[in-house]
Amino acid sequence: MHTIPLRIADPTRHDGTVTFVDGDEHVPVRWSELDLDAKAMAVGLVARGVRPGDHVALLSPTSRELVTAIEAIWLAGATVVVLPLPMRMSSIEEFVDQTRRRIEGADTRLLIVDPQLAPFIEPQPGDPAMVGFEDLVGDPGDYVMPSIDPDSLAVLQFTSGSTSDPKGVMLPHRVVLANVDAIDAALELDMSTDVAVSWLPLYHDMGLIGILTSAMVRGVNLVLAGPQTFMASPSRWMQWISDYKGTITAGPNFAWVLATRALKRLDGLDLSHLRVGLNGAEPVDAKGVEALVAAGERHGLRAGAVFPAFGMAEVAIAGTFPALMSGLRTDDVDQRVLETERYAAPLDADAAGVKRFARLGKPVKGLEIRVVDPVSGDPLKEREVGELQIRGTSVTTGYYKRPDATAATFDGDWLKTGDLAYLVEGELVICGRIKDVIIVAGRNVFPEDVERSVAEIEGVRAGNVIAFGIQGSRREGLVVVAETKLTDASAIRESVAARIRDVVGMSADEVVLVSPGTLPKTSSGKLQRSLCRDRYLDKALEAV
Repeated sequence: MHTIPLRIADPTRHDGTVTFVDGDEHVPVRWSELDLDAKAMAVGLVARGVRPGDHVALLSPTSRELVTAIEAIWLAGATVVVLPLPMRMSSIEEFVDQTRRRIEGADTRLLIVDPQLAPFIEPQPGDPAMVGFEDLVGDPGDYVMPSIDPDSLAVLQFTSGSTSDPKGVMLPHRVVLANVDAIDAALELDMSTDVAVSWLPLYHDMGLIGILTSAMVRGVNLVLAGPQTFMASPSRWMQWISDYKGTITAGPNFAWVLATRALKRLDGLDLSHLRVGLNGAEPVDAKGVEALVAAGERHGLRAGAVFPAFGMAEVAIAGTFPALMSGLRTDDVDQRVLETERYAAPLDADAAGVKRFARLGKPVKGLEIRVVDPVSGDPLKEREVGELQIRGTSVTTGYYKRPDATAATFDGDWLKTGDLAYLVEGELVICGRIKDVIIVAGRNVFPEDVERSVAEIEGVRAGNVIAFGIQGSRREGLVVVAETKLTDASAIRESVAARIRDVVGMSADEVVLVSPGTLPKTSSGKLQRSLCRDRYLDKALEAV
């Protein structure tokens, strides 16, 4: 296991390069140089009164300064709290409110803010001291490593779904290190040949721990951009992988869809070095992965390099992982049996009524998984659908100052994930979230099925559809909310209703079309079904 505190393991032996990308500017920095900068900043933190166990919050876009500060906080023995940035500029008021809630909820000792964002956080009585990166200076020669308890918090990670009631996932040093070691083993990281490429936000566990920390503690070469640079021109992601001979990258479904479009129109790319193209953070769209592989073939993309895995903040990030270069593998089951009996009955891939799920591999080193009955808690057999539970070395110790939420999340030492899942030959298959399943006439309808089918309709914004159930006087009904740019919504509404009848064999109680940017999303870009349902019931959705 790597040593505490979290930092570059040994710059004299693992001195790779981290290249910071901002727009078209690329700045390479040796890990050893960044380590010296972090020591100097750690001295500055101590001079500001930061002590082991204190919580230091960071509000900044991805930058060299942010990465330096993350390591510096660990070197000072303190806890990193990376605060989310707004998904849309229209949500600034909500962003400021949620940021304040997180700062307060984390018992923040010091707040480090990028100059661009400082105007949004006006100091108020009782606030922690607020400084900029430039205020934390010191002599790296003065750095003295503090004594750090392995059970002290390395990261306080707010769950991506947190809104008015944010929950901070507690990740001690031993938990993060155990998961980083598991990632190291699963990916077979090689400091001499691997190049990780990422634009994932550092306020999300996949970006912070899955990519940055894993690369940092091993000294693996890293090309690091911010999500704003990626979103300004999504094709850059594929170009970076080509230019830097990237071997490892990751992204959610929507990003891979954008990559597929880029691969169809770009020429001259070389993606042959990529060996890990991880699809995570959302239920995996098998058709989307297959389209990506087809589009990337002429660029040297190997089909086996692109595959899904399972992760969540409550296990630091990595939960299950398939064999390397195994590509997308699906489990094809009878949708009717699944919805009515909660059993994943195998079915031929070409048969009518088949539903495809991605196989997500086996638990990473140090973790165990099981599937239990959501009501009784009794373990289920293979292919029986129930709640996924996890235990092991990289499981969170709970939610910060939320004993109620912590108690509700654990069954003994088993973490209750809230995911509907089943096992096949020891491999995990995720069906959806328990709270999101729509129960109609004895059927368990998965909202993803509705959302994907509706997103294919011309005029509907792909990736911007939410389906949820509402409780009526006699039964639960289905409501679909979709974004569109078109002003004449009647034809689209009829097409959506017809598609729902064709795909799930039921009628929607209501189809609501809204303007782009209306649907609520988490800081990591996931659609928020529960919040959308609340706004619908409160009549707070403005239809076009």
